[in-house]
Amino acid sequence: MITTSTWAEMPIQLTKGLGDAVWAGAGKLVIPGGFLVTKNDAQFLYAALDMISDTGNDSGVGDYFWFTFDRDRTGNITPNVDVNYAQFPNTPNKIGRQFYLGTGTWTGLSTDSAQFKSAFEPSPNNPNPHRVWKFRFKLTELNVSLVPAILPPYTRFGLKIHSTTPTSTIDTPANFWNNFTSLHTLYFSRKPTINPALMGPVMGCVGLIPTTKINASGRATTEAPYMVVVSNAAFGGRLNIVGNKAKLDALIAGGARYIKIKHRQGTAGSFSYYRTAWYNYSWNTILGDYELQAFGPDAGNYYLLPLAGVDYSIHDLLFQFDSNQLTQGIHQFEVEFFNAAKALIDTTAQTLTLSIDNTVPDVKINSVKHGVTMVNTCAIAQMKSLTDGIVVNFNAWEPEGNLLSYNVTANWGDGRSALLASDSYTPAKGNWAGIQNQNAPGSGVWVPIATCAHSFDVVAYSRTTNGYGYVHYNSIRKYITIIK
Repeated sequence: MITTSTWAEMPIQLTKGLGDAVWAGAGKLVIPGGFLVTKNDAQFLYAALDMISDTGNDSGVGDYFWFTFDRDRTGNITPNVDVNYAQFPNTPNKIGRQFYLGTGTWTGLSTDSAQFKSAFEPSPNNPNPHRVWKFRFKLTELNVSLVPAILPPYTRFGLKIHSTTPTSTIDTPANFWNNFTSLHTLYFSRKPTINPALMGPVMGCVGLIPTTKINASGRATTEAPYMVVVSNAAFGGRLNIVGNKAKLDALIAGGARYIKIKHRQGTAGSFSYYRTAWYNYSWNTILGDYELQAFGPDAGNYYLLPLAGVDYSIHDLLFQFDSNQLTQGIHQFEVEFFNAAKALIDTTAQTLTLSIDNTVPDVKINSVKHGVTMVNTCAIAQMKSLTDGIVVNFNAWEPEGNLLSYNVTANWGDGRSALLASDSYTPAKGNWAGIQNQNAPGSGVWVPIATCAHSFDVVAYSRTTNGYGYVHYNSIRKYITIIK
């Protein structure tokens, strides 16, 4: 079976009943004995098992559940990857997680960051009190990302629910813990409500970043607690140009059927028509699933607008392109609308300016020195005293001025590490490119504490966003052995 989650406009507290406004409009899947209702935001899946047939308040005594996820979505049981969530015995509101080891076998049950609440209460599906299980799972723990790819974000799951009063055991799908091929599919929503006042007049957002938050130099800044927080960020990767929904709906209702995309490099000179192609999934009500739909220009550079009233995996998408199709620097876009006869429709003028950055940070370990002696890769450094140590000279450089942060670490033994140097962006740094030929630590030496093989790592991140988060980073590592 297939179900779709809907967007949670605010975090859902599990103390809220299913009749509360925060659960309104949740996705609903009919399961034996009740319903699975789901919402999600950019961080969490909120789920509830509304077991209207379970009218006995036996939680912690005889009622229990299993909630299994195929984390790698392979359709096979992957040991130490796929997980089962369950209630700790005799503890009604404590949830645990166990990893599958194979067919019908698991690790022990351990505590988990997921939140869980057992309730016995009415719901919109049954006004009489009954068993309700509520959950909040981190999307990262389910191995789910809302960053758009071709296929909508999804997970695959199975449920086991036992009731004592009346006695029943529900396995859906049957014996799922032995075979994952028939698990149910849950598609996640990535359609948050963005304040219309923040959206541009036609091209409303790049990903989730409102175009009103992009300055004249093509860089974006948003403030917490907005769902995507970036600071003076350039753009890169696959970029979704999302329409202002109210304006787009009005244009389509007024007869708009096509668009043309205009583009130029820089901020002067003439525009030319831009040709690109992309895919978007649309919900097929007959199949009850998403199906792939291709978009691209015809010979006259016209693109079909998305159909009104159709649920697309990327909502209100005007056009999409890969930034690697473009050169580094400033690019501008405009959109024209046309009716079915391909006659131009007058609309609000808007020029979208984007600073494109396709590079990852340049990271380099220039040297690892013991005193004045260069220590080569895989060489041995003998410390001569308790205060003798190591100096790492490194680069963490983003030539476009889009560095977000860097750190230099020493690593050894069973997960031991030490931070030698780090820095991160602040608005006062402007277009920060980072540093070159920097020593770590900045003064003195790093004194190792154990005889062991060591790695020295430099990791740097860019302030480059695809509209859903930062996307570029780079790292380098050098190994030596230190004798203390």
